[in-house]
Amino acid sequence: MEDDMRGQRESISLTPTALGVENAGAEFLESLEEGRLPGSSDSSPHQGGHTVERKRLWGWRSLHRALPGRPSALLRWMGTGLLCAAYAAFLLAACLLDFQRALALCIVTCVVLTFLAHSLLKRCLGPTLSGCAMLQGNPRLHLWFNRALALTAVLGLALWLALDTSQRPEQLVSFAGICVIVSLLFACSKHRHAVSWQAVTWGLGLQFVLGLFVIRTELGFIAFQWLGDQIHIFLSYTTAGSAFVFGEALVKDVFAFQVLPIIVFFSCVMSVLYYMGLMQWVILKISWLMQITMGTTATETLSVAGNIFVSQTEAPLLIRPYLADMTLSEVHVVMTGGYATIAGSLLGAYISFGIDASSLIAASVMAAPCALALSKLVYPEAEESKFRSEEVRLSYGVPLLKPYLAVWGMPMIAALGPNNRDAQNLVEALSSGAAASVKVVANIATNLIAFLAVLAFINAALSWLGALVDIPGLSFQLICSYVLRPVAFLMGVPWEDCPVVAELLGTKLFLNEFVAYQGLSEYKRRRLAGAEEWVGARKQWISDIKQLFRSKWGKNHLA
Repeated sequence: MEDDMRGQRESISLTPTALGVENAGAEFLESLEEGRLPGSSDSSPHQGGHTVERKRLWGWRSLHRALPGRPSALLRWMGTGLLCAAYAAFLLAACLLDFQRALALCIVTCVVLTFLAHSLLKRCLGPTLSGCAMLQGNPRLHLWFNRALALTAVLGLALWLALDTSQRPEQLVSFAGICVIVSLLFACSKHRHAVSWQAVTWGLGLQFVLGLFVIRTELGFIAFQWLGDQIHIFLSYTTAGSAFVFGEALVKDVFAFQVLPIIVFFSCVMSVLYYMGLMQWVILKISWLMQITMGTTATETLSVAGNIFVSQTEAPLLIRPYLADMTLSEVHVVMTGGYATIAGSLLGAYISFGIDASSLIAASVMAAPCALALSKLVYPEAEESKFRSEEVRLSYGVPLLKPYLAVWGMPMIAALGPNNRDAQNLVEALSSGAAASVKVVANIATNLIAFLAVLAFINAALSWLGALVDIPGLSFQLICSYVLRPVAFLMGVPWEDCPVVAELLGTKLFLNEFVAYQGLSEYKRRRLAGAEEWVGARKQWISDIKQLFRSKWGKNHLA
């Protein structure tokens, strides 16, 4: 019996040593991971029906005993503390010298600290707060709460529409367009009886709130405008590498050497962010917000959130271990999210065309909850998902950060993120990200050559056929401008701009979105250059809807 107990005590005392956590900082980490507050007693059952109490190693004596062994965890915590102290001193000095100049850094720091504090409190006090929740174990009260919340949202939306559109009734066209699109999708739904209206309403509501914040509030407009300007400046550093390789003349004049290197640079940066674990952290926070509001599963929500930053071929890698067990509805969400958002590397290319960066960023973020909602409307969940109550975990490539990421609520799995599945250090992550972009650049270049050549051939054939029946100028763009004009009008586009927008929609749907964005940049360039708005019966540029809307709102607000 004594040998039995001695063996158990030895196994318990050797476990922290094997993990390198026999010190005060690691004991704190272990208590957090087990959901215990530091200093609380704990007993753990073992084989044979014995209960052995863990012995706490606190104080200088335990620290002295830990140092001759493996002090790696203690050194990591000491290094982290020194780095945090140095960063706090730097931030304080920057604020004292010029607070306006350091305002952006202060905002980013506050956001990060808020999320870290939330994760720590959730890990320490999560079970206690869940047990004290008012709606816990009362489904009837929970149902009435949801009904009251839905009724409040409907009344608020009706009141807002009545007050906001009283002077501009043309805005009701886009609201009617949303109703028409939702009705058509519901009519084509796979399982109309199984539609989750919670997911549909919350998805459209999140998109509406974000759009309202970006366009109708001064804070949102300035914040996204500043973010777009910073991304534009960041992407301009690509010139340093492309000019060295290709020469400044080619970079300034040739499209391939001006735009395609941006994809290489952006892919490299994304690979580094994945290796450091920052991108996974952002994706987890966005997916958490959509999951708790829309009631979707963790796997599908995580994939849609990942599509905001990576392409539709890379986002499924985030949930690769779970793909085999996903339902058809969840797979449909993964595919829809990939088509609804813009890949991060292509986002940089579109910005280089001259497209407004803040509009692209806002549109890509807004599209994520809307894609999830409409996918659940077209293909509702009719099966029992295995991930309804399961927590999906992501990996983090930096081995030294894994203990700290675990403390702050950042879970891990064995599979790594896109582009750096085998990266062992930062330099290798940089190299693998750049190498992975070669295939993307080659695909874009070859597709542009192919699609533009096919488009020229189709237009020549249509022009020849139109000339036979006295229809001059017949082209693919002209056909799209007529066929898709009602769709553009239901999107809220002014009627005079509908032919141009419908032409771009047709190019994006039937040819290639890269070609469509290039055409959009041409229209914007003509408007900024002061070209004539109309040449004959054809409009030469599109009105800036966002600026026009904001100017009208500003005048009404001042009045």
